Amino acid sequence: MELLPVRLPPGADLRLALETLLRQHGAAAYVLQGIGSLSVAQLRLAGRPAPSELRGDLEILTLGGSLSPDGAHLHMSVSDADGRVIGGHACAGCTVRTTAEILVALLPQHRFRRTLDDETGFPELSIARAHTQD
Repeated sequence: MELLPVRLPPGADLRLALETLLRQHGAAAYVLQGIGSLSVAQLRLAGRPAPSELRGDLEILTLGGSLSPDGAHLHMSVSDADGRVIGGHACAGCTVRTTAEILVALLPQHRFRRTLDDETGFPELSIARAHTQD
């Protein structure tokens, strides 16, 4: 495992930046934690088919999930200026306000894919060991 601290600047799309980072490193990865602020959060709430958009001064309280070549599976909780907290799946369009500080764990010995799971009806994480050349 290789730990990779990341800082995203204002205006960055949090999810797209993490997906790009994974493609650059070519390894499976987990987001261990993230903090920072957003001006826009796109969160898909439990059981809802589409994301809900929140706008304003938002603080990232938690961020975690898996990164695979097929996309990210990220959960995030944010608080608004009144301290109300909401969380869900972090979707594309989460825009960094001042900063996002994220710790990513690269797992070069593994390969992640997302494959359709007949039981859940969703693309779920499939984990395999990477083949190494000796």
